[in-house]
Amino acid sequence: MATPYAELSKEELEKLKEELEAKYLDVKGKGLSLNMARGKPSPAQLDMEMDFLDVLDSKSEIIASDGADVRNYGDMDGIPEAKKLMADIMETLTSNVIVCGNASLNIMYDTVSRAYTHGLLGNTPWCRLDKVKFLCPVPGYDRHFAICEHFGIEMVNVPMTPKGPDMDIVEKLVSEDESVKGIWCVPKYSNPQGYTYSSDIVRRFAHLKPAAKDFRIFWDNAYAVHHLYDEVSRQDRIPDIISECKNAGNPDMVFEFCSTSKISFAGSGISAIASSQANLDDMRRSMTIQTIGHDKINQLRHVKYFGNIDGLKEHMKKHAALLRPKFEACERVLSSELNGLGIAEWTNPNGGYFISLDVMEGCAKSVVAKCKEAGVTLTGAGATFPYKKDPSDSNIRIAPSYPSPEDLAVATDLLVLCVKLAAVEKLLG
Repeated sequence: MATPYAELSKEELEKLKEELEAKYLDVKGKGLSLNMARGKPSPAQLDMEMDFLDVLDSKSEIIASDGADVRNYGDMDGIPEAKKLMADIMETLTSNVIVCGNASLNIMYDTVSRAYTHGLLGNTPWCRLDKVKFLCPVPGYDRHFAICEHFGIEMVNVPMTPKGPDMDIVEKLVSEDESVKGIWCVPKYSNPQGYTYSSDIVRRFAHLKPAAKDFRIFWDNAYAVHHLYDEVSRQDRIPDIISECKNAGNPDMVFEFCSTSKISFAGSGISAIASSQANLDDMRRSMTIQTIGHDKINQLRHVKYFGNIDGLKEHMKKHAALLRPKFEACERVLSSELNGLGIAEWTNPNGGYFISLDVMEGCAKSVVAKCKEAGVTLTGAGATFPYKKDPSDSNIRIAPSYPSPEDLAVATDLLVLCVKLAAVEKLLG
């Protein structure tokens, strides 16, 4: 049974520090150059779907199901079969969906930009208001925070729980403060903790009573089909937020986003937004000025490759087969090396792309710096919080997807070594 570091004497801690420093110097001497900073699909995942490029060629049928020639202008909403596929990923109705370009981040940025410059459904553009705030469940996704920072939107931290954001805080802030215009959500296999919102949390979102008429939930359903396990019992589920909001009398309160960026090729996927007809019509008015239409050839390629949602889910089992051993390897190393020491806690998600590691308060920056000095790049400490400011300096996002299993083992071994060393230094003061 491991002894918690906090129970060790000063002499024991100093002896342990010597041992850990010797191991650290040994690793530094190996000249490592590994990267666990972002949740990128691995080369093996991308190689697995090279036949995606063979779906369409010069002899292919290039007419969509509505008779549209996908080589030409038209179908601003996306071809019908692509709308159906993306609606099925989000488990909503096709009529709620517009298919866009290769990245949902682009749609999120455009949606905030539209609200900022022109307002939503006739409400005052955010740029004309004295203050605009967004609620940000933390730890969270750094690119969401970057959008807010870019537009000068004030971000307000909301603690995450294993069942979702602290809804007591969300309900209070949303109902009392008219300057709160939105909240960022990754409802399934959240970034970085891998938490999935409970049905109760989803329904509480749908029943919010915002002070601002143009308050919107930004529901980034990025990992809707990204399960790590084939057993249904280990696949998280969430209610359809679009229908929940409609049933609660708040049909316009949510924008939902998804993409195939980690399903097909990461840089050549298709993305979609789902919302109410009023919100989509509002969006179409500016879309017709912004673009002649998105890449319908790529939309058709996706539909022909996956066939339908069942084909896509079967394909995702291949991704899971590559990702699952990496997540399980991280869990094994973290458990075997850190359990019982009282210096770290981590999540063990059923899906998504990340593991969230919380080290001793005040140690995250030190751990990340030590790893980098020894040749392993992690996501920057603080990145999972607005303005890159983690109040506890404790959270580190682990991205196991890109490295090979062999490199991942080396990187995780170094990570736990640095966690131990930073903790001992902290305790020695």
